[in-house]
Amino acid sequence: MGGVLLGIFIVILSVEFITGNVVNGFIALVNCMDWVKRRKMSSVDRILTALAISRISLFWSVAIHILLLLTHPGRMTAKIIKIANTAWVVTSHFSIWLSTGLSLFYFLKIANFSNSIFLYLKWRVKKVVSVTLLVSLVLLFLNTVMVITHTDVWIDGHKRNGTHFSKWWNSTHLCKFLLLINCTFTLIPFTVSLTAFLLLIFSLWRHLKRMQYGVKASSDASTMAHMTALRTGIAFLLLYTVFLLFLFIHAWSYDLLEKQLIIFLSLATGIAFPSGHSFVLILGNCKLRQASLSVLWWLKCRSKDVKPLVS
Repeated sequence: MGGVLLGIFIVILSVEFITGNVVNGFIALVNCMDWVKRRKMSSVDRILTALAISRISLFWSVAIHILLLLTHPGRMTAKIIKIANTAWVVTSHFSIWLSTGLSLFYFLKIANFSNSIFLYLKWRVKKVVSVTLLVSLVLLFLNTVMVITHTDVWIDGHKRNGTHFSKWWNSTHLCKFLLLINCTFTLIPFTVSLTAFLLLIFSLWRHLKRMQYGVKASSDASTMAHMTALRTGIAFLLLYTVFLLFLFIHAWSYDLLEKQLIIFLSLATGIAFPSGHSFVLILGNCKLRQASLSVLWWLKCRSKDVKPLVS
């Protein structure tokens, strides 16, 4: 049964790896081509491009991690273990925090409040996002130090006891600690994104209330901008919540699950979140959506042009 589940997880991870690289590669390619054509790139496109690159790096770090577990389970040295854990922490950090920066950017650009603090931040939206990402580097440093330190302590303990640490996924203590640390540091950007989302809902409610006393336009630009951002935010937060709940459940029920399967299940869920969110970003961005439709139309035309082979 374990072998069947492991095979299923590997197939799921392979599909997610291919899909995630194609989708995020498409986002980066479209924005880079537009930058070459126009000789400039908007702030949103910069964030999207950086986010796509970080997620491609995340997919490759997970893929290499899995290959090492499957092909060289008995040769996992202390250095490889630390590099694998650090690569996961760094790539996952940038994927999540760039998404949070994108949420902040949309919120400050679209929301409408008369509060002086909000107006101050709204006029300096680029600096707000930049400072947020810089502050997140402090959290990345703390997260990396904790993971490396705890991994070193665990490895030293195994060396003193004379045991081999090649199959490190069998260590309940180490894997549970890594899951809990990841949950803790992931909750911070989740809280920021959730706050921005709730404030955006409040801004839309105030806007609709003001419209009741004015002329009702059939295609109000502000309302459409709010709705587009909210649809993207809802999908993002739903995927984010599922990802967090999965991490918490597996951190607390780790002893009840098979050790190797939990690693692959965690990896599958971990990369499902950035893959799904990238699809949402394409659908919510006019330029990316039009480019994707153009590609689909081209593929459809190409398939019609290919003549079937006569046997």
